[in-house]
Amino acid sequence: MERDLEAGKGAGDGAEVVLLDGGMGQELVRRSGREPTPLWSSQVMLDQPELVRDLHLDFIRAGARVITLNTYTATPQRLGLAGVGESIAAIHAAAGKAARDAIALSGEADVRVAGCLPPLVATYRPDVAPSADESLASYRRLVELQAPLVDVLLCEALSSCVEARAAATAALESGLPVWVSLTVKDDLTATLRSGEPLADAISMLQAMGVDAILINCSAPEAIQGSLENLLASPLPTGAYANGFTSIAELNPGGTVKDLKAREDLGPEQYAAHALGWVNAGIRIVGGCCEVGPAHIACLAEQLRSAGYRCVSRLSE
Repeated sequence: MERDLEAGKGAGDGAEVVLLDGGMGQELVRRSGREPTPLWSSQVMLDQPELVRDLHLDFIRAGARVITLNTYTATPQRLGLAGVGESIAAIHAAAGKAARDAIALSGEADVRVAGCLPPLVATYRPDVAPSADESLASYRRLVELQAPLVDVLLCEALSSCVEARAAATAALESGLPVWVSLTVKDDLTATLRSGEPLADAISMLQAMGVDAILINCSAPEAIQGSLENLLASPLPTGAYANGFTSIAELNPGGTVKDLKAREDLGPEQYAAHALGWVNAGIRIVGGCCEVGPAHIACLAEQLRSAGYRCVSRLSE
């Protein structure tokens, strides 16, 4: 499934773009009216699964063709530290049901579900990640839970080559399509949060045989600064940014209350960034934290106006 680079230059001319959903976390906090806790996005799957279903549905109606399981904090490590490790299977089952129910309610035929293989302990903090062996075992457990529920496995917000290798290894064992999304520093140096060159991670993932390589949960400007490295890959590539002013205040065990949203990334501004990436050759696009259904609706409209077709998978 090689990407035609020339198809990404200028007007869309009917080129396919996979449109992802946006961030679930902050939007669910707003809709629930609850104070966020370190595991609130997992707890909501047990307490208010209809909120998750309805948010999925709103993203689908906005134009998203791939929605991601709401299991970002439902890792063995995070649940275990909170003393609720026994709920992992129930949370994943509820997340799968919420996603499939949303698709059924939408009446849309071309929508797929992505799994979620996130950082196991904390976002942006490869220094607190488990060992390679423990990480691989945990990702295999997540794949076991998610593979029956999803169409593609998305390894996302990974901060180091060790994290990415462990997640990708487990995902590839499933036989499902595997997309791996990395998070880069916001200093425009095209390096992972670990300090490793993005180019090294891309080369590793290509050699492993993943189906697509993406960047997410980074500032739009950081994604723009990483495009040269990303688009050098022959694989399909993707990008979905966050809308935070800074991630410096987020520490292990903290909550999204510690982070502030940018005021210059409304739907029109975010869509302009993302359309620019697509015009450069990116073929999978969406949004991360602080990017809601209104952003995705605006992006879908801009993609269509530019001549692109929003799909759930790229043609072989």
